[in-house]
Amino acid sequence: MRVVILLLFTSALTTYASTPVAGRWEGSVQIPGSAFNLILDLDQSAAREWIGSIIIPGLGVKGAPLTELAINDSAVSGTIKGALTGPRTGNTSIKASLTSDGRLNGELIAAGNIASFALRRTGSPQVELPPKSTVVSKNFVGEWKGDYEMDGYPRHVTLTLANGESNGATAQLTVVGKRTNEPVVDLVLEENGFLTIQAHDFGITYEGRLSKELDSVKGTFTLGPFELPLTLRRTP
Repeated sequence: MRVVILLLFTSALTTYASTPVAGRWEGSVQIPGSAFNLILDLDQSAAREWIGSIIIPGLGVKGAPLTELAINDSAVSGTIKGALTGPRTGNTSIKASLTSDGRLNGELIAAGNIASFALRRTGSPQVELPPKSTVVSKNFVGEWKGDYEMDGYPRHVTLTLANGESNGATAQLTVVGKRTNEPVVDLVLEENGFLTIQAHDFGITYEGRLSKELDSVKGTFTLGPFELPLTLRRTP
């Protein structure tokens, strides 16, 4: 029995020693003219894959997942998905490394701009896993169209919703303005008539509620930092 306990204890120490960056890290990021609180969570899944999420309350970043996460010894790199993202700026990434005094120092990188941060470990990791798409009610299935205006130009939006066989609903989004864009929608959620879709790589979110007549969805189209009213109407 003592041997078993010793082996388990040794295994735990080995695991912890091999993952020095696992944990919750807190500090601040220095953006020109301001400093914002930053919380970074890093952990390993049951499959020994690295997972992570980031919180920056002052910039509206709440548990955004980290993708393309790579950890090599004490070096960390990854891409912030679904936040600080736009079609003009692209994705925001992070690079950091563990210092000899136990800090995690690094940079946020977006559109060629760099903001430095310094973090200290404050506890166990609390990684927020990205939500998964849900099925939508039959009242949402089908094609919807609407218009909004941005920079003085109209934009025509077409949204087609369908329920997949196993991975929840899928959505096809087309935005026609000066040119045609078809951002990949990677999240579809519906709860009690309230619809949310997100195309993280484009920084697009649409949130709207189905009307009592079931023929329109009134909501807000978010593109990067811009929020615009958008009503979608069912295509006959």
